[in-house]
Formats: sequence, C-alpha cells, structure tokens
Amino acid sequence: MSPQPPFARELRTSATLAAPLVLGHLSTGLIGFVDSVIAGHHGTRTLAAVAVGTALFWLPMMVPMGTLMAFPPAVSQLDGAGRRGEIAPLFRQALWLAAMLGVVLFGFLSVVTVALEPMGIAPEIRPGAVAFLHGIRWGVPALTLYLCMRYLSDGLHWTLPTMVLGFGGLVVLVPMGYALTWGIGGLPELGAGGLGIASAAMMWAQAIAFFVYLWRSKRFASLGLFSHYEGPRWPLLRNLLATGLPIGVTVMMEGSLFIVTALLIGRLGGLEAAAHQIAINVASLCFMIPFGLAEATTVRVGHALGRGDREGLRRAAFAGFVLMFATQAVSGVLLLFGNHALAGLYTADAAVAALAATLLLYAAAFQFPDGVQVLSAGALRGLRDTRRPMLLAGLAYWGVGMPLGAGLGLGLGWGPQGMWVGLIVGLTTAAVLLSMRFLRSSRRVPMNAGSDSESSP
Repeated sequence: MSPQPPFARELRTSATLAAPLVLGHLSTGLIGFVDSVIAGHHGTRTLAAVAVGTALFWLPMMVPMGTLMAFPPAVSQLDGAGRRGEIAPLFRQALWLAAMLGVVLFGFLSVVTVALEPMGIAPEIRPGAVAFLHGIRWGVPALTLYLCMRYLSDGLHWTLPTMVLGFGGLVVLVPMGYALTWGIGGLPELGAGGLGIASAAMMWAQAIAFFVYLWRSKRFASLGLFSHYEGPRWPLLRNLLATGLPIGVTVMMEGSLFIVTALLIGRLGGLEAAAHQIAINVASLCFMIPFGLAEATTVRVGHALGRGDREGLRRAAFAGFVLMFATQAVSGVLLLFGNHALAGLYTADAAVAALAATLLLYAAAFQFPDGVQVLSAGALRGLRDTRRPMLLAGLAYWGVGMPLGAGLGLGLGWGPQGMWVGLIVGLTTAAVLLSMRFLRSSRRVPMNAGSDSESSP
C-alpha cells in the first residue's frame, strides 16, 4: 500500500483535531439556543431582553477571549520545537492574565447597565436585560479561567475535553435555566434574570471540572502544571498581551459588528429584537463550525512554524480551507431551505417567526465569506501575525460593514434587513483582505522559524 500524499495526511489530521473543537463550539452555540428557546417561550419581551443582555455580555467578553487566543499557538510552537519544559511556566502566567481579565470584565458588567437608556434600548426590554447581566456577570471569572485551561489542552492537540465539558455545561444549564426562568419547583419566576444566573452556575461548573481534569490527568502530569505556586511575571505577561491583545481587538471588532447590530435593532422594538435574536442565534450555531476549524488550523500552523516547516504550515492552512468550504456549503443549504422550520423552533409568535425566517436568508448569503474570514484569521494567529490583521478587520467591519448597515437599516428605513446587508458586505470585505494577508505572510516565513517569530507587518 502506497503512503498517503502529504496533503491527504494533513487533511485527515486537521479533521481529527477539529472535530472535537467543532462539537465543543457547537455546544457553546447550543447554550445560546437554550437561552433563546426558553426565553422565547416565556415571552417575546423576555427573548428581546436576553438578546440585548447577551449582546452587552459578549461585546466586552470578546477582548479577553481573543487575547487568550494567543496562548494555543504559543503552546503549539513550543511543543513543535521540542521545548515542552517551557509550557507550564507560560500556562501559570496565562492563568494570572485570565484572572485579571475576568475581574476587569466583572466590574464592567456591573456598571454597563446604566447605559441602556442612553443607548435608546426600548423601555420594555431594559429591566429584563439588566437582570440577565446582573446574573451572568458572576460567571465571568470562571469563564476566562476555563478558556485558559481549554486553550492549553487545544494547543497540545488534545481537544476532547473541549467537547465533553461543552456538552456537560448544557446538563447544568437546561434544567436550572428552565426552573429559574419559569419558577419551577417552588423557585421564584425570574425570567431573563434566571437565565443569567443559570449561565453563571454553568461557567463555574465547567471551570472547576477542567481544573480537576488537568490536575489529575496522566496526560498532563509530565508538564508539572500545578507543581508549585508562581506569582505574576510581568515580562511574560507583557509578551502574552503584545501578541494577544491585537487578537482580542480583532475578535471584538468582528463580534461587535453583530452585537452592535443587535443593540441598534433593539431600538426598533421588541418584535424586531426578538426576530434578530432568533436569526443571529441560528447563524452563530453555523459559525461555530468554521470557528472550530479555524482553531484547529491555528494549532496546526503554529506547530509547523515551530518545526520551521513553511510548506507544512501552508498545507495546514489549505486543509482548513477545504474543510471549511465543505461545511459552509451544508450550512448555506440548511439556512436557505429550512429557514421557516428553524425560526418556528424558537417562538409561537407568527410575526416574530416570519421576520426571523427572512433574516435567515441573509445569513445563508454570508456563510462562505464568514468561513473564509475566520479561517484566514486562524491561520494568521498560527503565524503570530496579529497586528496588521487587526487593522484590516477594523476597516472591513467598521469602515465598511457597520456604516452601510446603519445607513440602510436606520437611515433609509430598511429595518433589520438593512442591518443584515451591512453584515454581508463587512464579512465579505474581511474575507478578501485577510485571505490575501495570509497568502502574503506565509510566503515570507523563513525556514527554521523560532517560536517567538512573528510576521512583520
């Protein structure tokens, strides 16, 4: 039997690595699905409140989440270069960074609720959105620590815990969220606030479970992750921030395009906000697939960079693109022909379901550009090329997508449909710019690149 061609081997390796990541991200997307379904059946006002509250939660959360995304390629490069002894000290510093980011974000969520009225959020939505944020903020420190531990495991090509703990979180969220929202079993009926509290409890359960796993697992024993206490080492923290903060800003600019769209639509009223929440939740579930593929591509590109294998890192990226195009084609067809059925899962309100089904057609239109831009960004993270992509993303999302969407949706009165046209154009622009950036950066990577190298802007 002849050996497999290198690209076929890479395709198989990337798919094997990505599968648990994709399923883990889908479980994260299902958290939003659970929140939306429970809220939608509780009432249109509750669903609209969760839509606004979720937007205000994830808008700042994008920065620490993206910043910590610098950790997997750093771990993968150390592993690829045979420098495993340096992984544990880096991990301990990443934990400090995660804890600090979690505390800062908790403080932000404690005060951001005063901005709901100046933002123009409809008065009937505000009380539920405040209750949701006041509940979910208690889980933020747990979430940042969980992400740090998850990214360590992902960077070492062990992605199964991401999947298992992702679906395990749903076991906590579903019964607790339903009971606290509706007031089952003698509990008070808290509406949107109940979903916030249940989400926080789920985050702590996931973080504690991952800590216990890393502490007791033989797979990680040789690394000595928790062998001793180590205080903050500012040079290492500065290096993590130098690479990670541009990623955090890039992720925030992309995510905030969707989030600010939700907040602007929230000014139009409860029906529009609820319909947008349904459509964006379905689109987010679809996005979790290329997002998982992008994270796997980051690890594979980073590992090849650590080995000094230029052809290997380009092969890893193109394998990710092949897998992404296949999965996005499936998502596009599902949204195009199943839009009414999907919208009907969330609500019995015919007007909300009809508008949501229309918006899902727009979501079908951006499946390919969304996949290309997130896969390109993942490949660039593997190269540790983060500063120029941040600027390109800012131009695409905020120089093109948001002005167009706001102009059409609010200025010309197109409503939610106009805002979604802006999403399509912004994502398409990002796809073109970031894919071109990767092709250019990957050609300039020198052979025998060390783990601290970064493509110059």
